[in-house]
Amino acid sequence: MATILVVDDSATEIYVLKTLLEKNGYQVETATDGAQGIEAAKTYHPDLILMDVVMPVLNGFQATRQLRRDPDTAGIPIIVVTTKDQDTDRSWGLRQGAADYIVKPVDPKDLLDKIKTTLGG
Repeated sequence: MATILVVDDSATEIYVLKTLLEKNGYQVETATDGAQGIEAAKTYHPDLILMDVVMPVLNGFQATRQLRRDPDTAGIPIIVVTTKDQDTDRSWGLRQGAADYIVKPVDPKDLLDKIKTTLGG
């Protein structure tokens, strides 16, 4: 069973994603800002991270960049899940090291397909 770390400052969004992922057989850990997300990634070594962008302390782009630079977390794939839907945001997220980029509101089937593809399934 793959472990997915959900990093989002919205309790509602965490609930929706956690429920969807657990229903589909994933183990889920959560964090509510970018700094907590980095710590959780080091603690849990998840198979995948779903990263929001607009968060307090460290935003998702900053957290993704830091995770990519750390040898302990550099190999963990990150899918950015955000309301930021501009092409410049998408390209910036991918340049920070994200494997994929999804705009909220998330289509559950699309998200699950992207997770499977990213995890190599």
